[in-house]
Amino acid sequence: MSISRRNFLKAGAVMAGTLAAGISLPRRGSAAQSRAVVYATKSLDSESLRKMYALVRGSITGRVAVKLHTGEPGGPNILPRDWVRDLQAEIPQSSIVECNVLYPSPRQTTEGHRKVIEQNGWTFCPVDIMDAEGDAVLPVRGGRHLKGLAVGAHLLNYDSMLVLTHFKGHTLGGFGGALKNISIGCASGGTGKQQLHRVTPEGDWPGGAPFMERMVEGGKAVVDHFNGRIAYINVLRNMSVSCDCEGTAAEPVRLPDLGMLASTDLQAVDRASVDMIYALPADVRAPMVERMESREGLRQLSYMEEMGMGSSDYELVWV
Repeated sequence: MSISRRNFLKAGAVMAGTLAAGISLPRRGSAAQSRAVVYATKSLDSESLRKMYALVRGSITGRVAVKLHTGEPGGPNILPRDWVRDLQAEIPQSSIVECNVLYPSPRQTTEGHRKVIEQNGWTFCPVDIMDAEGDAVLPVRGGRHLKGLAVGAHLLNYDSMLVLTHFKGHTLGGFGGALKNISIGCASGGTGKQQLHRVTPEGDWPGGAPFMERMVEGGKAVVDHFNGRIAYINVLRNMSVSCDCEGTAAEPVRLPDLGMLASTDLQAVDRASVDMIYALPADVRAPMVERMESREGLRQLSYMEEMGMGSSDYELVWV
């Protein structure tokens, strides 16, 4: 079944709900803009994940970086390891990739990070901590805030990337989708993440629209680097308003599981994920909507549009 993005918005409670709340998701949607395809399934299991990958794998060749969030110690909401194990086994020359973190965590150091990776069960394939041997700088073309982003140096060892994202809320970003996964997730633990967050000497982590824009610019550096050899799967399951970086301290899950979305268009897959949240009944979506809007998280979407990163108009294809 194929349904246009416009009809999808009309079909659910989105239009009534967003108008009643005075909400307008940012988009331009010119007639000349090409429509992206976003595949969707309500199924949440290993077989469905592999089917979704098969729909978007066309440009994935050579050495493949599987970018996902491996989580803090004992993180309750991260992706099921058996799902990822079954998928990774079908992707030749693939490795899970991560970078060290900036916030206080055992994952700040490569040694500590490796221990957490093992503790959380990511033991079935190579896990490359990309900044274990330093960083490399990718250019940010047309950036307002950044001219380059320091990423883990090992990123340059890969020909393609599969961005496998647990979609959820985020303390600073409002929501954490595929954009966050490749921007903050590929930025080196010290230099790159500092460029994106601009942590002050007093220890403040400023957010809002400027942070969203820097995150978009970081994502653009990664997207441009892979030059079309990149695909995205968002898993809308166990969605707390908290990021997986909060581990066992994450807020309880209050949203229902919605399924998976897959695309070769970064902007479209994150827009479709956000639209699915807004399509929920007002009382159900309220915690996540409050988190996204209070942090100006929707600026991620509008700035991706301004930066020419994918399409704001998509066709949702249920499989």
